[in-house]
Amino acid sequence: MEQFFTRDYTGAPFELFGPAHLAFLTLIVLACVLVSIFRGRFSPRLRTFCRWFLAVGLVANELGFHAWNIYYGLWSVRNHLPLHVCSVMVYASAYMLVARNYTLYEFSYFLGIGAAMQALLTPDAGIYGFPHYRFFQTLIAHGLIVFSAVYMTVVEGFRPYPKSLLRVAVAMNLYMLAVFFINSLLGSNYLYIMHKPETASLMDALGPWPWYILSIEAIGVAICLLLYLPFFLKDLSAKRLKPAAA
Repeated sequence: MEQFFTRDYTGAPFELFGPAHLAFLTLIVLACVLVSIFRGRFSPRLRTFCRWFLAVGLVANELGFHAWNIYYGLWSVRNHLPLHVCSVMVYASAYMLVARNYTLYEFSYFLGIGAAMQALLTPDAGIYGFPHYRFFQTLIAHGLIVFSAVYMTVVEGFRPYPKSLLRVAVAMNLYMLAVFFINSLLGSNYLYIMHKPETASLMDALGPWPWYILSIEAIGVAICLLLYLPFFLKDLSAKRLKPAAA
């Protein structure tokens, strides 16, 4: 059992889109589909339980990650402060779930889903393949971020609006500027804006520094617009039906 938590893992390394990775991705998609299908069956008590369950799961999983790194002497200010988008979204999503906070929902929906989906497709699990603890911790963290945003949308009835896109875009760029200065002070690479991650990622196809940052911005805008598209089409359909109904 210790082998599954050890730092010096000798099992099979993480296999991108291998059987275990694909199985977990399928599980996340299935969970999102099922919660959408049965959204009308959630009583107020069950909704409260689900929100707290997801919030506790997010925070506990993240604290476990830090505890594992501290135990093996891997934790450092340069690498483990909660400054990456998904690290921030863990705590933001947890608070959003408990407090039903709409402002944080906007960020959870656009940034949480957008960033966590990329991390699910190309996880930073390093040498830790299935069934190591880090394999599960990495995928569970990002899977819960995505599922929490989906849950708040389909079960709790939250939804983004056009101004949500503007608020998220402005806040994210201001945050990236602040993190740039933090990186300069610490010699860190939070948000991967100083250089590309060392493990394989979608950034590898986006050109050299600093141009890949502009590409990420463009991709981020495209993803946010794509995530807003269902609500745009729904509103457009409602406007077309309103005169006919009148």
